[in-house]
Amino acid sequence: MSLALTQEDGQVLIQAARSAIASRLSEKGGCYPAAVTPALMIQCGAFVTLKSEGSLRGCIGRISSAKALLQTVKEVAVSSAFEDPRFPPVTRAEWPRVQVEVSVLSSLKAVDDPRCVCVGTHGVLVRSGFNSGLLLPQVAAEQGWDREAFLSHACRKAGLPPDAWRDPQTQIEVFSAMVFEQEE
Repeated sequence: MSLALTQEDGQVLIQAARSAIASRLSEKGGCYPAAVTPALMIQCGAFVTLKSEGSLRGCIGRISSAKALLQTVKEVAVSSAFEDPRFPPVTRAEWPRVQVEVSVLSSLKAVDDPRCVCVGTHGVLVRSGFNSGLLLPQVAAEQGWDREAFLSHACRKAGLPPDAWRDPQTQIEVFSAMVFEQEE
């Protein structure tokens, strides 16, 4: 699947995410433009990442979705703000300082050779048995990780040993993402 979203589409997604969270906080939710482009109706995965003062504040998403992208983003935005088990729910007081980032995912593609993982371009999903862990493409660049560190952290996130990615039984899948950040 080709991700043919414009920067304007990305800002509509950001506005939709912010509106959904604001509504949940019982604040007046902002409106997003009535002119929703066909690109925002595609069915694909998306993640919403929240940051506060440069630190992660929540990140939840779906690898794929049978719903329109716009609806998926609204749903995962609310989950990021209120259901990420790593953080307490976002409060009304901190909400104005929270930055929103939306990542729209391509389809997953299995790779047989871990050397095919391109840091900064690919996100990864590692699976072994019932365990799985996903890291978005931008995480490796933000953390300054090389390929091995990226794969090791994905394994840790999955609850696996850090070198599980070397095991031929561990499945590695890659994807790309269009990342949209909130304009200041």
